[in-house]
Amino acid sequence: MDTNIKRDLQKSLENHLLNKEITLIVGPRQAGKTFLMRIIQERLNKKGLKTLFMNLDIEADKKFFVSQNSLIEKIRLELGKNGGYVFIDEMQRKENAGLFLKGIFDSNLPYKLIVSGSGSLELKEKIHESLAGRKRVFELNTLNFNEFVNFKTEYRYKNKLNDFFALEQEKTQALLKEYLVFGGYPKVVLSQTIEEKNAVMGEIYRSYVEKDIKYLLNLEKTEEFSNLVKVISSQIGGMVNFSEISSTIGLSHKTVKLYLWYLEKTFILKKLTPYFRNTRKEISKTPVYYFYDLGLRNYILNLLGYPVLDLNGGHLFENFVFNILRQSLFNTPATLNFWRTRDNAKIDFVINAGITPIPIEAKFTSLNKTRLSRSAYSFIKTYRPKNLYVTHLGKTFKERVDNSNVSLIPFYQLPQACANL
Repeated sequence: MDTNIKRDLQKSLENHLLNKEITLIVGPRQAGKTFLMRIIQERLNKKGLKTLFMNLDIEADKKFFVSQNSLIEKIRLELGKNGGYVFIDEMQRKENAGLFLKGIFDSNLPYKLIVSGSGSLELKEKIHESLAGRKRVFELNTLNFNEFVNFKTEYRYKNKLNDFFALEQEKTQALLKEYLVFGGYPKVVLSQTIEEKNAVMGEIYRSYVEKDIKYLLNLEKTEEFSNLVKVISSQIGGMVNFSEISSTIGLSHKTVKLYLWYLEKTFILKKLTPYFRNTRKEISKTPVYYFYDLGLRNYILNLLGYPVLDLNGGHLFENFVFNILRQSLFNTPATLNFWRTRDNAKIDFVINAGITPIPIEAKFTSLNKTRLSRSAYSFIKTYRPKNLYVTHLGKTFKERVDNSNVSLIPFYQLPQACANL
């Protein structure tokens, strides 16, 4: 099998090379940013265009980032004065990266900058402030399900995946279960055995803790941080009680919130906040958390193997659907929330993309008719949404419920449904 995993983001990145803006690639450690940048560099080189690749994790390169002038001189030496493409990897290693890049960009040099980093603290916070109007952010996650299936099926169905999913339901569900267990880290997907996958995931997680978390938080000991990650891993999609977690792992309320903030900014967790209009009846403050990659979540709980689906397949599928929604709504004005009431009515996800909210429920089963939960009926009665979706493992069914269009759709049709909002 070819080990070159093709990424959906590549085309968008190559299109943006024509724009003078800085191309800024962010995402989890080991998601494939360096590999993708090298692929693009190779394609440029084949066209006879000049390129330079620099990595701040490499001491020989890092010395040129002492000052803007030093870097500019290095670029001119390698590419000449007529232009070229400069790839800079692991930019989060540079302090005040945003201001540094702003100075380079504002020098109006004939070089296109393609910059990446695995931590978003500099790249998504301070860089945003410093590079307003000077950059476009692209997020490279671990493999999404379509990328995973395309690779597993050797790209035979690249332009007709939905046809494959509809016709090959058993194969589709087998691939889905594998993805829910092992996730989408490229090195894990390429590993052949469960033992090898565990070893690779362990290396990824240790590298993250030792290179990112120790560096960012100045931690000498990381046990309490790791205990927090385990607690969150065990309750994905469940509302987080900060006081309870604080008491369980012996950290202050403030420290728990700080660690969770860092977990978000380094692409491990994503926080989801409640949708509410009536604060007396609806929960308005307590968040839930989901993982960017399910394989990492399972590894943290020592469950990187198939039995994990017997324990909490429904929660993993819910997290899977969350990632589809999050990625589909990226760079759109739509927002994503969940809905809970004080009497335990629940809707997994609520999209705000217009006048009325769009509720979505995730069911890890194959439904054969539109059986709505009492919570769904409650939401319809309260908010009168135009559309309500239930995404599941089966086929499409539609009906009208109290002037709302209720659609059961297979999970693989969800990205298209989001595109049509």
